Amino acid sequence: MHGERHRSERVGWLRAAVLGANDGVVSTASLAVGVAEAAVGRQPVLVAAVAGLVAGALSMAAGEYVSVSSQADTEQADLARERGELATAPAAEEDELTNIYVGRGLQPDLARVVARQLMAKDALAAHARDELGLTEELAARPLQAALTSAGAFAVGAGIPVLTILLAPLGALAATVSGVSMLCLVGLGALAAYAGGASVRVSAVRVAFWGALAMAATAGVGKLFGATIG
Repeated sequence: MHGERHRSERVGWLRAAVLGANDGVVSTASLAVGVAEAAVGRQPVLVAAVAGLVAGALSMAAGEYVSVSSQADTEQADLARERGELATAPAAEEDELTNIYVGRGLQPDLARVVARQLMAKDALAAHARDELGLTEELAARPLQAALTSAGAFAVGAGIPVLTILLAPLGALAATVSGVSMLCLVGLGALAAYAGGASVRVSAVRVAFWGALAMAATAGVGKLFGATIG
Protein backbone atom coordinates (compact mmCIF):
# COMPACT_ATOMS: atom_id res chain seq x y z
CA MET A 1 0.00 0.00 0.00
CA HIS A 2 1.20 3.48 -0.78
CA GLY A 3 -0.48 6.81 -0.31
CA GLU A 4 -1.09 9.19 -3.18
CA ARG A 5 -2.02 12.83 -3.00
CA HIS A 6 -3.42 14.50 -6.09
CA ARG A 7 -3.44 18.19 -6.89
CA SER A 8 -7.19 18.09 -7.50
CA GLU A 9 -7.63 17.63 -3.75
CA ARG A 10 -6.37 21.18 -3.28
CA VAL A 11 -8.75 22.78 -5.76
CA GLY A 12 -11.27 24.04 -3.20
CA TRP A 13 -8.98 25.99 -0.90
CA LEU A 14 -6.38 26.73 -3.59
CA ARG A 15 -8.87 28.53 -5.81
CA ALA A 16 -10.15 30.64 -2.92
CA ALA A 17 -6.66 31.41 -1.61
CA VAL A 18 -5.23 32.39 -5.00
CA LEU A 19 -8.27 34.50 -5.88
CA GLY A 20 -8.21 36.23 -2.50
CA ALA A 21 -4.49 37.00 -2.44
CA ASN A 22 -4.40 38.12 -6.05
CA ASP A 23 -7.41 40.38 -5.58
CA GLY A 24 -5.92 41.75 -2.36
CA VAL A 25 -2.70 42.81 -4.03
CA VAL A 26 -4.27 44.10 -7.25
CA SER A 27 -7.23 46.01 -5.84
CA THR A 28 -5.37 47.56 -2.90
CA ALA A 29 -2.28 48.46 -4.91
CA SER A 30 -4.44 49.90 -7.69
CA LEU A 31 -6.42 51.96 -5.20
CA ALA A 32 -3.24 53.21 -3.56
CA VAL A 33 -1.62 54.12 -6.89
CA GLY A 34 -4.73 55.98 -8.02
CA VAL A 35 -4.93 58.01 -4.82
CA ALA A 36 -1.18 58.64 -4.84
CA GLU A 37 -1.42 60.11 -8.32
CA ALA A 38 -4.31 62.38 -7.28
CA ALA A 39 -3.27 63.39 -3.75
CA VAL A 40 -0.20 64.79 -2.05
CA GLY A 41 0.99 63.09 1.13
CA ARG A 42 1.19 59.60 2.57
CA GLN A 43 -1.84 59.79 4.87
CA PRO A 44 -4.66 59.79 2.27
CA VAL A 45 -3.01 56.94 0.38
CA LEU A 46 -2.63 54.89 3.56
CA VAL A 47 -6.22 55.53 4.65
CA ALA A 48 -7.53 54.49 1.23
CA ALA A 49 -5.41 51.32 1.22
CA VAL A 50 -6.43 50.24 4.75
CA ALA A 51 -10.09 50.94 3.97
CA GLY A 52 -9.72 48.88 0.81
CA LEU A 53 -8.16 46.04 2.78
CA VAL A 54 -11.01 45.87 5.31
CA ALA A 55 -13.79 46.33 2.77
CA GLY A 56 -12.23 43.89 0.31
CA ALA A 57 -11.66 41.14 2.86
CA LEU A 58 -15.25 41.33 4.07
CA SER A 59 -16.55 41.48 0.52
CA MET A 60 -14.53 38.43 -0.48
CA ALA A 61 -15.75 36.50 2.55
CA ALA A 62 -19.39 37.37 1.89
CA GLY A 63 -19.15 36.67 -1.83
CA GLU A 64 -17.45 33.31 -1.39
CA TYR A 65 -19.82 32.26 1.38
CA VAL A 66 -22.94 33.09 -0.63
CA SER A 67 -21.58 31.54 -3.83
CA VAL A 68 -20.33 28.32 -2.27
CA SER A 69 -23.44 28.05 -0.07
CA SER A 70 -25.53 28.04 -3.25
CA GLN A 71 -23.35 25.24 -4.59
CA ALA A 72 -23.70 23.32 -1.33
CA ASP A 73 -27.49 23.75 -1.40
CA THR A 74 -27.60 22.35 -4.93
CA GLU A 75 -25.46 19.38 -3.92
CA GLN A 76 -27.68 18.64 -0.93
CA ALA A 77 -30.81 18.90 -3.07
CA ASP A 78 -29.37 16.42 -5.57
CA LEU A 79 -28.42 14.04 -2.77
CA ALA A 80 -31.89 14.29 -1.25
CA ARG A 81 -33.47 13.48 -4.60
CA GLU A 82 -31.13 10.56 -5.10
CA ARG A 83 -31.89 9.29 -1.60
CA GLY A 84 -35.59 9.32 -2.40
CA GLU A 85 -35.10 7.50 -5.70
CA LEU A 86 -33.03 4.83 -3.98
CA ALA A 87 -35.84 4.30 -1.48
CA THR A 88 -38.65 4.14 -4.04
CA ALA A 89 -36.99 2.58 -7.11
CA PRO A 90 -33.83 0.69 -6.15
CA ALA A 91 -33.95 -1.59 -9.20
CA ALA A 92 -34.06 1.35 -11.59
CA GLU A 93 -31.18 2.96 -9.72
CA GLU A 94 -29.16 -0.23 -10.03
CA ASP A 95 -29.83 -0.26 -13.77
CA GLU A 96 -28.74 3.35 -13.97
CA LEU A 97 -25.48 2.65 -12.20
CA THR A 98 -24.89 -0.43 -14.33
CA ASN A 99 -25.33 1.57 -17.52
CA ILE A 100 -22.84 4.14 -16.25
CA TYR A 101 -20.20 1.44 -15.76
CA VAL A 102 -20.98 -0.10 -19.13
CA GLY A 103 -20.45 3.31 -20.70
CA ARG A 104 -17.06 3.46 -18.99
CA GLY A 105 -15.95 0.19 -20.57
CA LEU A 106 -17.07 -2.68 -18.31
CA GLN A 107 -18.85 -5.73 -19.70
CA PRO A 108 -22.59 -5.67 -18.83
CA ASP A 109 -22.42 -8.67 -16.48
CA LEU A 110 -19.40 -7.28 -14.64
CA ALA A 111 -20.97 -3.84 -14.52
CA ARG A 112 -24.05 -5.34 -12.88
CA VAL A 113 -21.93 -7.11 -10.27
CA VAL A 114 -19.96 -3.94 -9.51
CA ALA A 115 -23.15 -1.88 -9.22
CA ARG A 116 -24.75 -4.36 -6.82
CA GLN A 117 -21.67 -4.64 -4.63
CA LEU A 118 -21.17 -0.88 -4.41
CA MET A 119 -24.86 -0.29 -3.67
CA ALA A 120 -24.79 -2.98 -1.01
CA LYS A 121 -21.98 -1.17 0.75
CA ASP A 122 -23.23 2.43 0.37
CA ALA A 123 -25.79 3.05 -2.36
CA LEU A 124 -25.99 6.80 -1.88
CA ALA A 125 -22.23 7.24 -1.94
CA ALA A 126 -21.95 5.17 -5.12
CA HIS A 127 -24.58 7.21 -6.93
CA ALA A 128 -23.26 10.50 -5.58
CA ARG A 129 -19.80 9.71 -6.90
CA ASP A 130 -20.56 8.00 -10.21
CA GLU A 131 -23.89 9.56 -11.22
CA LEU A 132 -23.69 13.05 -9.73
CA GLY A 133 -19.92 13.50 -9.67
CA LEU A 134 -19.91 14.44 -5.98
CA THR A 135 -17.14 13.37 -3.61
CA GLU A 136 -16.32 14.22 -0.03
CA GLU A 137 -12.94 15.70 -1.01
CA LEU A 138 -14.46 18.14 -3.52
CA ALA A 139 -17.64 18.95 -1.62
CA ALA A 140 -18.61 22.62 -1.27
CA ARG A 141 -17.49 24.10 2.06
CA PRO A 142 -18.84 27.66 2.36
CA LEU A 143 -17.18 28.61 5.63
CA GLN A 144 -13.79 27.29 4.57
CA ALA A 145 -14.01 29.17 1.27
CA ALA A 146 -15.09 32.40 3.00
CA LEU A 147 -12.34 32.32 5.62
CA THR A 148 -9.70 31.33 3.10
CA SER A 149 -10.65 34.11 0.70
CA ALA A 150 -10.85 36.77 3.41
CA GLY A 151 -7.55 35.74 4.99
CA ALA A 152 -5.77 35.53 1.65
CA PHE A 153 -7.15 38.91 0.59
CA ALA A 154 -5.95 40.51 3.83
CA VAL A 155 -2.47 39.01 3.41
CA GLY A 156 -2.28 40.16 -0.21
CA ALA A 157 -3.60 43.63 0.60
CA GLY A 158 -1.17 43.93 3.49
CA ILE A 159 1.75 44.04 1.05
CA PRO A 160 0.78 47.38 -0.58
CA VAL A 161 -0.19 48.78 2.83
CA LEU A 162 3.23 47.92 4.26
CA THR A 163 4.91 49.32 1.16
CA ILE A 164 3.05 52.62 1.60
CA LEU A 165 4.42 52.90 5.13
CA LEU A 166 8.00 52.26 4.09
CA ALA A 167 8.28 53.76 0.60
CA PRO A 168 9.85 57.21 0.04
CA LEU A 169 7.13 59.81 -0.39
CA GLY A 170 8.50 61.07 -3.70
CA ALA A 171 8.28 57.62 -5.29
CA LEU A 172 5.22 56.26 -3.52
CA ALA A 173 3.19 55.22 -6.57
CA ALA A 174 6.19 53.73 -8.39
CA THR A 175 7.33 51.77 -5.33
CA VAL A 176 3.88 50.38 -4.60
CA SER A 177 3.50 49.37 -8.25
CA GLY A 178 6.90 47.71 -8.42
CA VAL A 179 6.60 45.76 -5.17
CA SER A 180 3.06 44.69 -6.02
CA MET A 181 4.09 43.48 -9.46
CA LEU A 182 6.86 41.36 -7.96
CA CYS A 183 4.38 39.88 -5.50
CA LEU A 184 1.88 39.14 -8.26
CA VAL A 185 4.51 37.34 -10.32
CA GLY A 186 5.52 35.30 -7.28
CA LEU A 187 1.89 34.55 -6.44
CA GLY A 188 1.14 33.41 -9.98
CA ALA A 189 4.20 31.17 -10.02
CA LEU A 190 3.39 29.68 -6.62
CA ALA A 191 -0.23 28.97 -7.56
CA ALA A 192 0.87 27.32 -10.80
CA TYR A 193 3.42 25.17 -9.00
CA ALA A 194 0.89 24.05 -6.40
CA GLY A 195 -1.65 23.24 -9.09
CA GLY A 196 0.78 21.59 -11.48
CA ALA A 197 0.31 24.22 -14.23
CA SER A 198 2.82 26.23 -16.24
CA VAL A 199 4.67 28.60 -13.90
CA ARG A 200 5.64 31.01 -16.67
CA VAL A 201 2.17 31.27 -18.19
CA SER A 202 0.52 31.79 -14.83
CA ALA A 203 3.03 34.43 -13.72
CA VAL A 204 2.70 36.40 -16.96
CA ARG A 205 -1.10 36.21 -16.86
CA VAL A 206 -1.32 37.52 -13.30
CA ALA A 207 1.27 40.22 -13.93
CA PHE A 208 -0.50 41.44 -17.07
CA TRP A 209 -3.86 41.97 -15.40
CA GLY A 210 -2.25 43.51 -12.34
CA ALA A 211 -0.29 45.97 -14.45
CA LEU A 212 -3.40 46.84 -16.44
CA ALA A 213 -5.41 47.54 -13.29
CA MET A 214 -2.71 49.73 -11.75
CA ALA A 215 -2.16 51.62 -14.99
CA ALA A 216 -5.89 52.30 -15.30
CA THR A 217 -6.23 53.62 -11.75
CA ALA A 218 -3.08 55.68 -12.09
CA GLY A 219 -4.60 57.31 -15.16
CA VAL A 220 -7.82 58.01 -13.28
CA GLY A 221 -5.83 59.49 -10.39
CA LYS A 222 -3.84 61.76 -12.69
CA LEU A 223 -6.98 62.90 -14.47
CA PHE A 224 -8.92 63.75 -11.32
CA GLY A 225 -5.86 65.17 -9.60
CA ALA A 226 -5.28 67.54 -12.48
CA THR A 227 -8.96 68.46 -12.59
CA ILE A 228 -9.14 69.18 -8.85
CA GLY A 229 -5.82 71.02 -8.87
